Amino acid sequence: QVQLVESGGGLVQAGGSLRLSCAASERTLSNYAMGWFRQAPGKERDVVAAISWIGASTYYADSVKGRFTISRDNAKNTLYLQMNSLKPEDTAVYYCAASQRQSPPTNVNYVDAWGQGTQVTVSS
Repeated sequence: QVQLVESGGGLVQAGGSLRLSCAASERTLSNYAMGWFRQAPGKERDVVAAISWIGASTYYADSVKGRFTISRDNAKNTLYLQMNSLKPEDTAVYYCAASQRQSPPTNVNYVDAWGQGTQVTVSS
């Protein structure tokens, strides 16, 4: 099973930017559709953005449309999430996710592997 390791989280002021990265262990990341999910304290884990296995299709939660961009570099086995115009409500643990489906994983039930998570904190 693919192993996923996130990086790039941290503390940022509202309006700032962060770029999350997710490195995959396998050299065939292109076999997986990928996604970013987040979970705030006391809340469910929800999809933020997702991308199909060859990157032709993407999905964004309404709350992040126009601010976040998901991308993938299959040659580097890496998934990215560029987060701009961050808001305090974006504060959460962000998880990288891999799915054996071809379409973007938009639900936790479609995920086959998770990273360990990286904390993003946005101060007001």
